[in-house]
Amino acid sequence: MFYVPDGTQMCGFYECKACGSRFLDLQIGPRIVCHYCGEVPDMEIGPDDKIPKIEENAVLLQMVEGEEEVEKMDGLLSLALTGGDYDWL
Repeated sequence: MFYVPDGTQMCGFYECKACGSRFLDLQIGPRIVCHYCGEVPDMEIGPDDKIPKIEENAVLLQMVEGEEEVEKMDGLLSLALTGGDYDWL
């Protein structure tokens, strides 16, 4: 699959409010860092460094449960990006 590994039973369907991207992620929470426009900050800071600001712009739209449902959602989302195969629809 494109977004999550094969055999995934549950994942989150997210939309980024900053860039508008929609994607699946194994993390499930109300907000996460966007895969496309966000950066996970490096928390190893020195004495002169500022604490990095974490911007969690991706909002959970739906929890997708069941291996078959996850596979369908992953396929639909990946079609827009990859121009993939329509035969499974």
